Amino acid sequence: MVYVQSILPFLTLIPLIGAGLIVISPPLGNLNSRAIAIASTFLTLALSLLLFFAFDSSLNEYQFRIRLPWIPSLGISYHVALDGIGVAMVLLHAILSFSGALVSRSIGQNVRLYFIFYLILVASIFGVFTSLDLFLLYLFYEMAVIPLYPLIGIWGSQNREYAAMKLTLYISLGAVVALVGLLALYIASGLNTFDLIELAQSLKSKPFSGYFQMWCAPLLIFGFGVVASLWPFHSWSPIGYAAAPTAVSMLHAGVLKKMGIFITIRLVITLLPEGAAFWLPIVSVLCVVNILYGAWAAMAQKDMKFVIGFSSVSHMGYAFLGLACLNQTGLTGTVFFMFAHGVMAALCFALIGFIYDQTHTRMIADLGGLAKQLPYISICFVMAAFASSGLPGFANFISEILIFFSAWSQYPWQTVLAIFGIVVTATYMLRMVRDVFYGSLKPEWAKLKDANGFGQKLPFGLLVLVLLIFGFWPSLLLDVIRPSTEALIQQYVIPAQAGIQSLPPLWGKVRMGVRPPTFILPHKGGGNKIMRG
Repeated sequence: MVYVQSILPFLTLIPLIGAGLIVISPPLGNLNSRAIAIASTFLTLALSLLLFFAFDSSLNEYQFRIRLPWIPSLGISYHVALDGIGVAMVLLHAILSFSGALVSRSIGQNVRLYFIFYLILVASIFGVFTSLDLFLLYLFYEMAVIPLYPLIGIWGSQNREYAAMKLTLYISLGAVVALVGLLALYIASGLNTFDLIELAQSLKSKPFSGYFQMWCAPLLIFGFGVVASLWPFHSWSPIGYAAAPTAVSMLHAGVLKKMGIFITIRLVITLLPEGAAFWLPIVSVLCVVNILYGAWAAMAQKDMKFVIGFSSVSHMGYAFLGLACLNQTGLTGTVFFMFAHGVMAALCFALIGFIYDQTHTRMIADLGGLAKQLPYISICFVMAAFASSGLPGFANFISEILIFFSAWSQYPWQTVLAIFGIVVTATYMLRMVRDVFYGSLKPEWAKLKDANGFGQKLPFGLLVLVLLIFGFWPSLLLDVIRPSTEALIQQYVIPAQAGIQSLPPLWGKVRMGVRPPTFILPHKGGGNKIMRG
């Protein structure tokens, strides 16, 4: 186990080393850069699989921990580790980054620079999912925004400059809001540390006041919620998908969105459970808007990438709904859903990218009958449509069932509307399959070539296989996730019940799996004043 413990930092180091090798290697052609990028992401995938199978789900603790002092005077350290939630996200990112490197063969200009930025993006996301130091986590989060701008602005398609600028401004603004919350946590704790475990252990015996949690929690929920396209902070997302090159769209939909919810689980539920209980009811309303608005917007789109872009906005509402339940089943369903949706969305964008590379159009009306020329691609697209629609046999079905079962007792009308969203999803996905792949084949597409050879088929087949494996064998992943979500609820949410009595009148009495919070306000005459709903 010792050798496994020491490999966690290499998830971040290998892509950075790969980017460095591309920088210093002689420009011997595009093949050299592609080979380095594919090799780097393949190594991270191999290490992620090793960590996944070496993770001991019977141990209710962070594993593979490495901590090295960095700036001791400020309480900043290089502290990385994984729990079951982190293991699932790391595996997801490794699968998608490797698949993205494989489908990037269509990049024809500035190939070396493209893969340098791509590998920096890959390394940054690994850093977010493995960091247990709040400063380090935020550093990697901001680091991920840097390569996104050139990746979309240089190698993107239509409206790429506008899309890159809008994406950068929205995510950066959200990050600034979240930074205020992080600094407030650091100062209010009085511990002079950014270490998540030290903060969490200290707050078990002396939690933040209800008043502090009430105003600090939304800074983190909505600040990081921007990257997860929580309505109404979503408008940057669909245009960002549409303009980005294929591999970047895959990572954007597959893992970048998941960082917002992942960090909310890490920080808000762990450090601010009363604040979470106060604000997540309103998130349960916003996420229904996500689901229905995104679904109806996807229904109206003519561009395949915009269909999947708005669909992704819609689907993130399900993850927020499970999160808002604040119980083990909902939290487990949310993490499983993030994994399943990440794979499915990446598969859709990869397939659309393959079609666009040959037809140079993404407009649904321009296509039709492509299954005759692209049988392998059409089969994979049908599988992706079934997964998106929540068909049994795919991982998405399991995750949605967990979320709906968890949400029904607490948010019944939100659950009904969310289920209706699946009906709309099935409608626009199957309609797109019909219009693009079936019907009469237009003469201009008679010479299209299907994915040939192992190299071309591998990324699509790999993603379909992952959806099916965890669809038919969900316990393989659920057994890894469940102990960590149970620990979060048992160690942080349930103990917070001692200080939670009633919600303020604004939210009403909404069942949250914990009792609503009591807020302790400063009193003019000294001491505290207890304010109950």
